[in-house]
Amino acid sequence: MIKVYDRINNSYEEELVAGKGYLEWIYGSPVGKNITNLIIKKRLFSKMYGVFCDTKLSSTRIDAFTKKFNIDMTITQKKINEFTSFNDFFTRKLNPKYRPINNNKNILISPGDGRLLAHKNIDLDNIIQVKGLTYSLRELINNDTTAKNYKNGTCIILRLAPTDYHRFHFVDSGIPSESHFIKGNYYSVNPVALKTIPKLFCENKREWSIFKSDNFNDILYIEIGATCVGSILQTYKANTIINKGDEKGYFKFGGSTVILFFKENCISIDDDILEQSKLGFECKVKLGEKIGIKLQ
Repeated sequence: MIKVYDRINNSYEEELVAGKGYLEWIYGSPVGKNITNLIIKKRLFSKMYGVFCDTKLSSTRIDAFTKKFNIDMTITQKKINEFTSFNDFFTRKLNPKYRPINNNKNILISPGDGRLLAHKNIDLDNIIQVKGLTYSLRELINNDTTAKNYKNGTCIILRLAPTDYHRFHFVDSGIPSESHFIKGNYYSVNPVALKTIPKLFCENKREWSIFKSDNFNDILYIEIGATCVGSILQTYKANTIINKGDEKGYFKFGGSTVILFFKENCISIDDDILEQSKLGFECKVKLGEKIGIKLQ
């Protein structure tokens, strides 16, 4: 059972996990682990499933999926019968009025919908994946020079479950750089997998870029692919001015993760998020929601 913290109601709730039994089997049993390493983590498996999710036939899954996981379709720009495939639904856009952006320049917002962890004063060689498992930023981005800039800084990890809105956004105005691509595997980013695969984020396909933020210094943006994620698609234009809340990109089908690194003494994450992160619980957040403030 995966528990997440509801910031609004100050309570914990059980996460409805798509394919829960399947995940527990492939990452928890000897046979399942062997199949994962032989087939499921491979690019071909996710690519083939991604191709299916682009077909019209896959759209027949949408209605049952939304009902099973209580997905609110009243906030989407398209009506449920207007989606042409499951990926069309999965990459759905929302009506902006349901995700208002806090434009106070001193307020740090969530880059998307999902479950959030945060860590401050990070050790670049021992960033927490889960209790007992760590990874290094240098391994994550394969760039030691850039990694050193974030010594003693803060990182936030936003996990997007398959049921979430799967577009990610800029947390401030500024100028983004081009994206760097790193090939890798396609492990799930669900906590079930994070507890069993060492350095999972460093194993998976990923992209990273530097965002020259107007108010929070240079932010390192990292997007992590996962099982059945057909693509990480960047929709922004590099080296041009963007506004706070503008879309940066989106994931095709599958759970995915966005990680942001901030330099030392730039931001202060909200106390409830830091406290829950220490306890090992993710906080449910939405795009545009306040998650921290600028350090003056």
